[in-house]
Amino acid sequence: MVEIFLVSDVKPLIQFRQECKANIEKMGQDEELRQRSLDWNIRTAQYKYTYNFNVLGRPIIQFPQDIVQLQEVVWSVKPDLIIETGIAHGGSLILSAAMLSMLDYCEAVEQGCVLDPNESNRRVLGIDIEIRPHNLKAIEEHPLHHKIDMLQGSSIDTDIINRVHEYASKYERVLVILDSNHTHEHVLEELRAYAPLTTKGSYCIVFDTVVEDLPDSLFPDRPWGQGNNPKTAVMQYLDELNEKDIHSKGGIPLKFEIDKTVEQKLLITVAPDGYLRRIE
Repeated sequence: MVEIFLVSDVKPLIQFRQECKANIEKMGQDEELRQRSLDWNIRTAQYKYTYNFNVLGRPIIQFPQDIVQLQEVVWSVKPDLIIETGIAHGGSLILSAAMLSMLDYCEAVEQGCVLDPNESNRRVLGIDIEIRPHNLKAIEEHPLHHKIDMLQGSSIDTDIINRVHEYASKYERVLVILDSNHTHEHVLEELRAYAPLTTKGSYCIVFDTVVEDLPDSLFPDRPWGQGNNPKTAVMQYLDELNEKDIHSKGGIPLKFEIDKTVEQKLLITVAPDGYLRRIE
């Protein structure tokens, strides 16, 4: 059902959004609620809760809250290109491709023309050090594969970085998602390599920053943990941007801010302090 807003509806809609904003701010100040949300996160981790969800048939290792937030970001930014590090089963690539396809569809409706999927330039570029054959086959057989390109190799390898930069040079609005190796050094190198590709007003989303807030006992066989994770990398990268004269393509100063309203709204997220919005 399509919602049609009359002039008389505008004021109530504005009021509704203002109430939502006020409630989000209050939730962000509710320390007990924030702690309970973290406790829930810790308790469900033992059951691998994030493994339980799929996007259009492909597994996506993510909280539903972050899946919903990602579609809000894509609708707001309307990117031409989404760059993702970390592919796994391909669910995140499929989600991004689906959202880009919806942007294409909505623009076609607004313009009163017939949608031709082959005419759209919007793409998803996924990078992974190992794309397992069964996952590759499933992604290539998916109906949305026509919007997806993939590179196999380390996301911090110089050749891969150069290829991604060359690929991204053809696009005007770029969204970046980092979700591969979660060690401090790896994520920091990814930020240095790919955050500058984020266009002004768009986001560089760093997943699994929550590792810093979780007990190390949850990662007994992983090289990351407290003090060595995506959040510590984010903080060092933001410090570097403040301390050094770092510019993006075209000589524009590179500045990001943490969009705190996201975690205040979601409460349960794998990316506290990880939604970085480019402001310059």
